[in-house]
Amino acid sequence: MSGPKESAVNDSLEISVPTALELVRLNLACLLDIRQPFELESEGEIASAVALPLFQFKKSLGHALNEEEQELLDADLPSQQDTQHFFNLINGLHYDKDYILICVCNSGRRSLHAAQLLRALGYRRGFSLRGGFRALQEPAG
Repeated sequence: MSGPKESAVNDSLEISVPTALELVRLNLACLLDIRQPFELESEGEIASAVALPLFQFKKSLGHALNEEEQELLDADLPSQQDTQHFFNLINGLHYDKDYILICVCNSGRRSLHAAQLLRALGYRRGFSLRGGFRALQEPAG
């Protein structure tokens, strides 16, 4: 159960789908798709996003995931090795520390961790897309 403090932290790290899409359209932000390669294959890629898997080293689930398995993965925390690999990938992209980086996962849980990692690296405008890829797929309206 999340308390008021955790909720406030999540609110400051999350960005809505319409806001994110507008920032990307105006070239003020970049979407970082942190889903695993098998998720990109099964669910589809985001055309305007840079694929940057947070769980690069967790490739043991090679089959199509049912909803329960996906929920477990979404709730999992990255290992130290995953975190270090993510840091190396981000640093290799040479983004300005003030650029808006919006992390996207399947449901918005892993991307919160990724946004926290970005902020720890000094990217003070690192965000998580509220609702993740699922929210992106919902019709606007």
